[in-house]
Amino acid sequence: MIERRSLLAVGAAALAFAATGARAEVKTGGVKMIAVPGGNVWTKRVGRSPIKVLLLHGGPGFSHDYLECFEDFLPAAGIEFYYYDQLGCGNSDHPNDDRLWTIARYTEEVEAVRKGLGLENFILYGHSWGGMLAIEYALKYGAHLKTLVISNMTAGIPAYVEHANAIRRALPAADQATLAKYETLNKIDARPYQAVMDKVYAEHVLRLPQPWPEPVTRAFSKLNAHIYNLMQGPNEFLINGSFKSWDRWADLPRIKVPTLVMGARYDEMDPDQIRREGKLIPGAKTWISGKGSHLCMYDDQDAYFAALVPFLKGQG
Repeated sequence: MIERRSLLAVGAAALAFAATGARAEVKTGGVKMIAVPGGNVWTKRVGRSPIKVLLLHGGPGFSHDYLECFEDFLPAAGIEFYYYDQLGCGNSDHPNDDRLWTIARYTEEVEAVRKGLGLENFILYGHSWGGMLAIEYALKYGAHLKTLVISNMTAGIPAYVEHANAIRRALPAADQATLAKYETLNKIDARPYQAVMDKVYAEHVLRLPQPWPEPVTRAFSKLNAHIYNLMQGPNEFLINGSFKSWDRWADLPRIKVPTLVMGARYDEMDPDQIRREGKLIPGAKTWISGKGSHLCMYDDQDAYFAALVPFLKGQG
């Protein structure tokens, strides 16, 4: 009789489920796929808090992986944040359609992710290329934002190129000659050329001994070079991609949300341009690392998060 009653109970529950369409939430560790223009993107929630931050990774063509150091700082401070891999990157769809790789479409993608995650009055953080996207999003969809963080990104590619050229001119003459030689030969993958670029990366991208932190090397290993080349160009010195003319200096005063602009002394982005950016955005705060580079969330980590976390919590 006990077994029969158990079977009847199971049958009744099944009928109730079918009748009501009720469904228990399936736990995914915070992971959610979201439809955006052109495909589906991977997102992941970390932590639970009324303070919600969406992270925009660099690139274009990189993935979220190098931002995993945020897990050691934000949740402990009571901050909820979301990773997401942009379309064509990391765990997201990789469609074969070059019409998708535009700043305008990526801006609409961020808005689709916001809607998909149900975010309102949230904090948008953008690093490097993600900072470009953050500026674009704030100019078009700023009404949804609580605050904005632009990390290690100038407000125009022509201005960036000026600083990149200054970095190049500061290289030893032999290294400058090597770059020029292999660019003329169209052989920038040659080992001598890459050896010079490795020196540049060690000085201006991440000033830590090799091997670099695993999340950083993992992000580099996942690079979608096709998107990177199409939008930016082959490397930091050869900016001939589709966003080479992007310039938002004149539009920065239209950003009306509280903003933190972050940079670093040895960054491939000119720290003086970062300071200018902070002055042009009304009421913005500016923080410049005294010893870090483009990935100063690693090579000046404690100072970086000591500046970032209070701002995210509305205390900075």
